[in-house]
Amino acid sequence: MSKSKAIFASRLCVAACVLGLVVACESDPTPIVADTTSLTGSGPKTGNGSVASTNDYRLGANDRTRITVFGQPNLTGEFTLDGNGVVAYPLVGNINASGLTPKELQQAIASKLDPDYLRNPSVSVEVLTRRPFYVLGEVQKPGNYPYVTDMTALNAVAMAGGYTYRARTTQFYIKRLDTNGRMVKVAARPDTVLRPGDTLEVAERYF
Repeated sequence: MSKSKAIFASRLCVAACVLGLVVACESDPTPIVADTTSLTGSGPKTGNGSVASTNDYRLGANDRTRITVFGQPNLTGEFTLDGNGVVAYPLVGNINASGLTPKELQQAIASKLDPDYLRNPSVSVEVLTRRPFYVLGEVQKPGNYPYVTDMTALNAVAMAGGYTYRARTTQFYIKRLDTNGRMVKVAARPDTVLRPGDTLEVAERYF
């Protein structure tokens, strides 16, 4: 085999290996769905295109809430959902709050207090701090960061110290749980708004 043919074969082999790596890295079985987040708010859009209000926010692991039972100071305080989305509440014990809205959690607490402990308790749930988001892949400081309302993908990369020189800056994904608890991927743009608990993945470029 001539020297030129050997060099060509070597380059072809390298290209095939790189292509194989790309295919392997992009063979994530997580389904890709359309983004339903607007720049005008941090929640999903409703059926009429407007952004869902805070009352429609779904609680999850590490959210910090303030639960108030009017007239009952011993049952009022700040409570953080654990890693499984469970809140430990006085008298009634553990409540699985993951996926519940604040209003649904209010109703769950009230139903557990009435009638064994209180008659017709008036319960209020306020979300104080939403769970953090995560930035992984080709950024300077991968990790979790406190959620800020209307945080965009570009803002998140900036918080994580910016891209590395290997980053694919024109294409990345956000992994999140949908309303059915299924993990999905959203093809992100720089102005895509993150939700609490999202994981922004910045991929490596190969060429």
